[in-house]
Amino acid sequence: MTDGVKVVLYPAKDLAASKALFTVLMGEGPMADSQYYVGWNVAGQDIGLIPDDGKGPGARPSFKVSDIKASLQALLEAGATLADDVRDVGGGRQVASVTDKDGNVIGLLQDS
Repeated sequence: MTDGVKVVLYPAKDLAASKALFTVLMGEGPMADSQYYVGWNVAGQDIGLIPDDGKGPGARPSFKVSDIKASLQALLEAGATLADDVRDVGGGRQVASVTDKDGNVIGLLQDS
């Protein structure tokens, strides 16, 4: 179902402050910098900051899948709860997320 974790997102209450900290950590500025996503690519791994959405702190892995709608449906049938339905975030990328029974957010992404 998955090609592995391709993106790890960190919710940030203060995007500018988090961007400054992660810029030091990564050793360079972000490759993407907008009000809804600040991101780096480190050795093929995407690391991103997103505005805090109130869904709780902590890193959120996003798993790359070949069919996001089928993967989302399979997870829902397995007991997950829908957090964010499939949506296009530009550049041919679609994202969605669910929560497991423990409240962990599990992201899905598909590149067209």
